[in-house]
Amino acid sequence: MKYRKWHIAPEHPEAQQRLQAAGYPYLVSAVLAARGVETAEQAAAFLEREDRLTLSPFLMADMDKAVERIRRALDSGERMAVFGDYDVDGITATCILVDYLQRRGADVLHYIPRRIEDGYGLSCDAIRGLYEQGVRLLITVDCGITGVEEVDFANSLGMDVVITDHHECRETLPRAVAVVDPHRPDCGYPFKHLAGCGVALKLVLALGGPDREDALFARYCTLAAIGTVADVMQMSGENRTIVSCGLADLEHSDFIGLHALLREAGLSGREISSVQIGFVLAPRINAAGRMGAADMAAELLLCSDPEAAERMAKELCALNRERQNVEQEIYTQAEEMIGQMPDRQRSALVLESSRWHQGVVGIVASRLSEKYSRPSFMIHLNGSTGKGSCRSWGGFNLFAALENCKDLLLGFGGHELAAGFTIDRNNIPAFRDRMNEYARSYCNGRPPEPALEVDVAIAYPAAVTLEELEALSALEPYGSGNARPVFCLLGATLLRTQNVGQNRHLKLRLGKGCAQFDGIF
Repeated sequence: MKYRKWHIAPEHPEAQQRLQAAGYPYLVSAVLAARGVETAEQAAAFLEREDRLTLSPFLMADMDKAVERIRRALDSGERMAVFGDYDVDGITATCILVDYLQRRGADVLHYIPRRIEDGYGLSCDAIRGLYEQGVRLLITVDCGITGVEEVDFANSLGMDVVITDHHECRETLPRAVAVVDPHRPDCGYPFKHLAGCGVALKLVLALGGPDREDALFARYCTLAAIGTVADVMQMSGENRTIVSCGLADLEHSDFIGLHALLREAGLSGREISSVQIGFVLAPRINAAGRMGAADMAAELLLCSDPEAAERMAKELCALNRERQNVEQEIYTQAEEMIGQMPDRQRSALVLESSRWHQGVVGIVASRLSEKYSRPSFMIHLNGSTGKGSCRSWGGFNLFAALENCKDLLLGFGGHELAAGFTIDRNNIPAFRDRMNEYARSYCNGRPPEPALEVDVAIAYPAAVTLEELEALSALEPYGSGNARPVFCLLGATLLRTQNVGQNRHLKLRLGKGCAQFDGIF
């Protein structure tokens, strides 16, 4: 049994009664009260779905400088390049900005590094190659905030750089023309949880000006919604607006390549929620970057030829099937390694191998963190160095943990929930020991224990009606910080069981009072 402990949120009967008195259904009121919503006004503020972003982009530090420099390049015909990341957030951010600039008649290239050959973020080789192609203004999306040396190199060539990113900053910022990142210490932007595609969207809205803001938001919110969900950003504030509007507009999107991918993924014509984005659509876009073909995903989303879009969508889905096979092989090997680990190395799972596909280790780390309820670090070895991908669990701050080990690393970047690093292979044993010590201190010396977080304990089955369940859709979109609600029924009796699904599941017959109902375990 995965969850030996259940954490049932404390009841807040007074808050729940106030919400029900204001007209909110029983289950919605119970979930909101469990999550700290105490008044009808707070409920309305959370549940209301804006149809536009209300915060001015110019509240972000350096946004004015970024807009001024890009407008100058537009006016002069200067060649620009958009430099993105190879994950879904980076790919959608790249497409948002490139599409906007192309529609403005810009001379613009896009560059997405190859995960294995080029690695994460800016590189001097890539900058030199773009300079040789005539690029004089480089704009990053979803990367660049730690590229101090790389920006200095660009400056030495006479190339200007505009950084847009959403990752954590270090003490020294790159000496770029503009550095736009909500996490800058001096940035007064009220909402700090935008994805890289969200920051790119804000840049486009700033470039377009107030008169074009609604039209531009309507065009690009679909791509921004996909990137925001895929990057597991907090589902509140502006992210809630981006995702709810993006999901509503998905079937009406102007992007031909997106429609081709929806059809190939079996999502066309269906009502799509953040769950389908996270588990069906995003993995297919991510597969391109994981398998070394991130540029294909960007080309698909920017494609205006229906036949070419259909072909690329099929190729992308084939890559995803290949990724699934490779992933399962690595996961099986990782499980075998964990089974041989001593207890002192199980607070943080640090695994390494030269046999693993570098593009897939991150998603395996996610699966391990979910299964074992602890942070996971998967390292692909290549010669004397290793490239690691890590995933968090239970609020464990990966960026702070890597900062604590920075003397053992060649470099690192990312944020609290997901990060990457490079390491000399000789330092891996010391890294493993220190990370486990750090994780034990985070858990107060106790081994992590998985627990199911329950929002509401239901006393009577009759409270769960179809109408009540349908009303829960008001809580969507779900995501980080706004998970799908979990309910439990107290005092139920197990009446009988039946093996189903090739003996992998149990069908349960449960009863309480006069009510009987089925369940699946």
